[in-house]
Amino acid sequence: METIESEHFYHIFNRGNRNVNIFNSEGNYLYFLQLMQKHLIPIADIYAYSLLPNHFQLLLRIKDKIEKPSQAFSNFFNAYSKAYNKQNGRNGSLFQRPFKRIKVLDEKYLKSLIIYIHCNPELHGIVDDFKIYTHSSYPSFLSKRSTSIKRTEVIDWFDNLDNFKLMHESRVFQLGDDLLLE
Repeated sequence: METIESEHFYHIFNRGNRNVNIFNSEGNYLYFLQLMQKHLIPIADIYAYSLLPNHFQLLLRIKDKIEKPSQAFSNFFNAYSKAYNKQNGRNGSLFQRPFKRIKVLDEKYLKSLIIYIHCNPELHGIVDDFKIYTHSSYPSFLSKRSTSIKRTEVIDWFDNLDNFKLMHESRVFQLGDDLLLE
C-alpha cells in the first residue's frame, strides 16, 4: 500500500465494507464534509471530491512538512464511522480497510482524475448528468461562493473555466490500466 507523504498529490478512495452504503441521508454527506474540513484541511489541500452512496473519491495534496499524515485520515474515518454506526444502530467496520491511495505523479493524469471524480456519479448510474449531482466538488467550480476547494488552481490547469467545463462535457479521461475504481 502506498505510503502517504508530504508534498504529493493523492487519489484517496474507499467504499463501504461489503459494499454497504456509507451515506444514507443529506446529513451524512454534510457531516462527512464537515469532518473532512476538520481533519484533512489542516494537512491537505482538496482539489476534487465526489461522495456516492457507497463510496467516495478525493483528490488532494498533502501540505509541506506534515508528519504522519495517515493519522489524520484514520481520525477522519474513525470519527465518521462512529457517528454513522451510532445513528444507524450498527457496529463494526464501516469502510473497507485499508483505504485506497494512489500517488499522482503527472499533470495529464491529474486532470483526467478530476474529470473522472466529477463524472463518477454518472458513471455509476446515480444521475443521468454529473453536472446536477450535488455531492461532488463540480458545482463549487461554477460557483462564486467561498470554498476550501482549490478552485483557482484547478481551473488554471484547464486554462480557464470554459475549457474546464468543455473537458468535463467530453467525459474523456485516461487513468491507465493499473487503476481499478468502483
